[in-house]
Order: sequence, then structure tokens, then C-alpha cells
Amino acid sequence: MRETETVKKNQLIPLEIEGMTAEGNGVGHFCGLAVFVPQTAVGDVLSVKIVKVQKNLAYGIIDRIITPSGSRIEPDCPQFRQCGGCVFRHIAYAEECRIKAQIVNDAFTRIGHITPREVLPILAAEELRGCRNKAQYPCGSLPGAGETCFGFYAPRSHRLIPVTDCLLQPPVFGEIVRRCTEMLRTAEYAEITPYSEESGQGILRHLYLRRGYHSGEIMVCFVAARKSKRITEQFRQMGEALAKEIPEICSVMMNLNPAKTNVILGKETLCLSGKTRIADTLCGVPVSLSPQSFYQVNTAQAERLFAAAKAFAQPQKHEMLLDLYCGAGAIGLSMADVAGKIVGVEVVPQAIEDAKENAKRAGIENAEFFAGDAGEIAAKFAAEKLSPDIIVLDPPRKGCDTVTLDACIQMNPPRIVMISCNPATAARDAAYLTAHGYSADKLQPADLFPRTGHVECVVLMSRNETT
Repeated sequence: MRETETVKKNQLIPLEIEGMTAEGNGVGHFCGLAVFVPQTAVGDVLSVKIVKVQKNLAYGIIDRIITPSGSRIEPDCPQFRQCGGCVFRHIAYAEECRIKAQIVNDAFTRIGHITPREVLPILAAEELRGCRNKAQYPCGSLPGAGETCFGFYAPRSHRLIPVTDCLLQPPVFGEIVRRCTEMLRTAEYAEITPYSEESGQGILRHLYLRRGYHSGEIMVCFVAARKSKRITEQFRQMGEALAKEIPEICSVMMNLNPAKTNVILGKETLCLSGKTRIADTLCGVPVSLSPQSFYQVNTAQAERLFAAAKAFAQPQKHEMLLDLYCGAGAIGLSMADVAGKIVGVEVVPQAIEDAKENAKRAGIENAEFFAGDAGEIAAKFAAEKLSPDIIVLDPPRKGCDTVTLDACIQMNPPRIVMISCNPATAARDAAYLTAHGYSADKLQPADLFPRTGHVECVVLMSRNETT
């Protein structure tokens, strides 16, 4: 009998947690199996109930903590064990940073088979509470009572966990959620019912809030499944009532999303009251935010991340910087004061319009932006013999495609700086560049999403000089 066959579903096993995964699960070993257990800490000695067994691994849940890890703390959020938005709220923050730095390092050594020449200490978050500038609260009904509520979905489900005060969001967001909940439970707004994904019935899908970190300006956006004159007027009245109570609210929007989809925003957005955009600054560059604008969720940490990227890039007045996947241009524009020319590329046309407006508002004249697929435009630039001195890559979680990387290699810049929200794909892409004449000089982990399982990194790839 194989030793793995002794492990069965619902079995209780002893387990010591030896490490953590990028998803925030603890891992230990029993009878030849790697066993993954959520809400654990390295050093925990546990009794674990097995809930799923596969060929070489198993999943379990805590039955009993026999000896707690020295890094285990009492969670400070009452919704922690249900919500799933945070995975590290039960361990000390120093340990969380150690785990995240290890995740980044392991990605490069084990996935990319790269050992960067210098790995810098992780940029730990200075603010652990209220650090986010955006929240999207699904609207639903309280189980049993049927009353309207807002919250977040439980892990791997669309089961709504009612949440008013999320510790990741600024306290004012909780005030807005509470007041919206109270108003929607009155007869005056009875027609604004929660949207049901199952039936497609109901009106309000999400309450979407944005706040300028430096400006304090707040946008309230109601995401509705359908509209009518009366419904639109009711949303306007709600928004204006909120703005009277909370003066920071200076924009009330309504987004229409009639599609049966899990995509939050639809294509049509109306301004119901106040401004169509809110203002903020990022790395000293003025930005203007609509509901659709891409913007780093943690402004303070984004500024530190971009400063690290700038230090890696070291742009000079005689140099050109090509910013691929530029979004609203924040990274490139933050370097425009020391670079000769900035060229930004982004596939979302609205983001490019935002980038152009941000440059104009900041009085930056040495930047230009192009809308289109990063790989296609990069390949076009390469064919035209464009020779940037620096390329900045800030791709989505899936990383860069080979078309983009091949174009970067063809343009042959001395420095490529990659910013990534997914260390695994960053390591994969860095390995590709390493195989084509570059070396990983510096690696900077950064925690933009404290208490969650996400971690970002910046890597400097330098061209190998041939003799």
C-alpha cells in the first residue's frame, strides 16, 4: 500500500506548518503529501481535517491549534474568517513581509532559475489600515431578512458577506456604505432593489467608491443593471443627500451595466451631480480620475514603487524612455522631469486620453502616448528602428507576450525595468530576457496590498555588453 493511500477525506491528521503559498495557505507534509491549510502560520502545530485529497497533495482546514506559531496574532477584523479578502490578518506584519519577500525570491530562483545580483529588502507598507483609494461593494440581500446590504464575496464564490467597515478602506467609505444601506431600506428608495445574478432581476449591482489619497475628493458611483428617469432621479437624490452629509463627496455618477457578466462596469456612465472626475496627485503629477480610469489602489505605496522603478531606470536628459502598458501614464510621467522624452503605449483608449490630459495638466511637454496593443506597437517601433534607452514594462498579471519581449530585445535598450503584480510571470519574462542578452541586476519586492496575498516587484534587466 502506498503511503499516500492512508490519507482520506474527513481524516484528522497532525500537521506542522512549514511554509506559505502565494495564495496565503500554510503548507505542511503528512504521509508523503503536501497538505495546504488556510489561515495558518509557519510554526503552527495543528490537528487538521482533510477536506480534499489529490494524487500528490491534499487540502485541509484547522480542527484544533495544538501549539500556535510565534507569529500568530488575534485577527482585528470580525469578518476575516468569512470574507477572504485578507489572508494574513492572523499573523504579525513583519512575518507577512518575510513571506512576501520569500515568494518573490522563490519565483525568480525556482520559476525563472535566476539569481538577481542584488535583492533589496521588501518595501513594507507604512499604512496597514485605510490604505486603499477604491472599493467596489456588491449589493445584495441579507439572508432570511431580505434587507438590502453591501459587502464582499466569500472566497471562490458569489456568496455575499455583509461588510460595512473594511479595515483596508478609509473609514469614510464605511460611513457612505452605512448611509446608503439605511436609505435603500426606506420606502422612498424601495424601487432600487439589489441585482440578482441568478435571475437577472433588480437594479443596483455595486456601490463603487473612489477617493483621492492626497486631495481627499470622493466619487460615488452607482452601478445599475437598468435605468429609467425615475431610477436615475432616485440615484441622484441619494448621491446629493450623501454629499450634504459628507462634504468630501464631489462627484456622483451612475454606470449602466445591463449584461449578465461578472465585469463590474458597463460602457455607459452618467454624471448625476457634481464633477465628472475627481483630482489627485501621484508622484507629484496631477491626475484626474473617472470611474473607468486605471489608478494604483494604494497611492502611498505606489509612489514608493514608482520611485524604486525610477531609481532603477536612471533616466537622463538625453535619453528616451518607452513606457509599455502605461495605463494613464503615471510611471512615465513621474520620470519626465529627468528624461529626455517619454513615449507611452496602452491598449485602453480611455487610459491614453487620461494620460494625455495628465501630461497637459502637469505641463509636461516631453511625453507622447499611443493607443494600441503593447506588443503590436512595440513590434512596429522595432521595425522602424526606434532605439529607446530605457523600456519600462508594467504588464497585467498574465505578464508580457513573446511578441512584446521580442520587440524589446530587437530595440536593444541598455536597461529594461519591469514592474509586476505577479512575481511568477515576472520571473518567467525575466528568464526570457536573460536568454536573449540581459541579466537581472536588481530585484525589489514591494507590498502594495498589506494583509492580502498579493505582492509586487520591480526588476532591473541590464543589457550584457559583448566584447
